[in-house]
Amino acid sequence: MNTKTTSTIQQLADSPPAAISFDLFGTLVAVERTTHPADLIAAELTERGISVPADWHDVYHEPRGDMSAETEQSLVEHVDTLLSREGVVPTEPVPEETLEQVLLAAFDTPVETPPAAEVVLNTFSGVLPVGILSNCSVPGLVEQVLSRSTLDPTEFDAIVSSVDCGWRKPAERAFGSIADELGVRIDEVLHVGDSAQTDGGITDHGGTALIIDSPAELQRLADGEWW
Repeated sequence: MNTKTTSTIQQLADSPPAAISFDLFGTLVAVERTTHPADLIAAELTERGISVPADWHDVYHEPRGDMSAETEQSLVEHVDTLLSREGVVPTEPVPEETLEQVLLAAFDTPVETPPAAEVVLNTFSGVLPVGILSNCSVPGLVEQVLSRSTLDPTEFDAIVSSVDCGWRKPAERAFGSIADELGVRIDEVLHVGDSAQTDGGITDHGGTALIIDSPAELQRLADGEWW
C-alpha cells in the first residue's frame, strides 16, 4: 500500500464524503481505445455518402481552435468545421444530428463491465449521491457506453461529461459541475478514477481522490477496506 493510498484511507476515515463520483472509462468500464479515430470517422462519413476531403487525415489532428488544456470542444464541432472549411469542395451542410450518429458509430466498441463495478454501485446507490464525471468529447458517447454495459444508469444521481459542461478534468469547473449536480461542495466529494493526473486533480480543489490501478480494486471500496 503506497503512501498516497494510506493518506486517502485516513482522510476518508476522518471525514467521510457526502457524495461519490466515478470516472467511467478504465474505472467502471473497460473499452477498446482506438489509435486511428480519423480512419473510423472517415469510414462512417463515406458510408453515409458524405465526402471526405483528401487531406482529412492531416487536418483531423490539427488543434481544435482556441482551447486550453482544461476546456473541451465537441468533436462534432471539430468534424463540422473540417467538412465546411474554406477550400473544401462544397457539399450540402451535414446536420448536427447526422454527425453525432457518425461519431457514435465510429466509437461504438465492445464494453466490458467488471463485476466489482456493479457491486460498488449497488453498495453506494441510495446511501450517498453517486455520479459519473468523464472526460469525453463525443456527445452521447458516455450514455451509449453505459447502455452497452451491465450497469444501471438509473442508479446514478448525476452523469456529467466534459463535452456537456465544457471543462475537462482536472479543471475545477469540471469537478464543480458534478458536485453541483450531486448537491454538495467539491470538498465533500470522493472521486474515484484511474488517472492521477486527471482524476487526482480534485485534491487541488479540496476534494478527495482515490486512484485505482484496476477495476478489480473497486471491490475493496465496496467491502469498506478504504473506510
